[in-house]
Amino acid sequence: MEITLKTLIFYGFALMTIGSAFAVVTVRNIVHAAFALMVTLFGVAGLYVFLQADFLAATQVIVYVGGILVLILFGVMMTSGRLQMRIHIERGQLILGGGITLALLMLLLTVIANTPKWKNLSDDGTVFVPTTSRIGKLILNEAFLLPFEIASVLLLVALIGAALISRKEIRD
Repeated sequence: MEITLKTLIFYGFALMTIGSAFAVVTVRNIVHAAFALMVTLFGVAGLYVFLQADFLAATQVIVYVGGILVLILFGVMMTSGRLQMRIHIERGQLILGGGITLALLMLLLTVIANTPKWKNLSDDGTVFVPTTSRIGKLILNEAFLLPFEIASVLLLVALIGAALISRKEIRD
């Protein structure tokens, strides 16, 4: 097996994603867990780039890292007085969780072992065509324009409603 820079970067993203995901579930400080979740989401975006899914990678960074994670951080920092969580875990819960985790790991490894090797399209000299322009044309020119606009108006109304609810003058 030939080790290239591309392979090393891929394994770097994979290890970063797995390591930070492990930190999300093991760290006791919820703010640190949220920042570890940010690293996990960036790692997943990097893996999407390696799958030649540029639109998914950009969406991952914009929506999840840029929007959802910031919302989680603001929610945690504004509502939580205690950032350290003391959770008591019974021994039975640990054994059951470990057993389920091992079963899922074995299922995942079985699927990976039985999946035929995919041919990387960019390695044989073909030109990679980004999917973003095709998806944009589908959304804005064809049958998905009306649902796209309805969703955007619905999100705008929800944002205005949230801003009105959070205003101090209105609450008092």
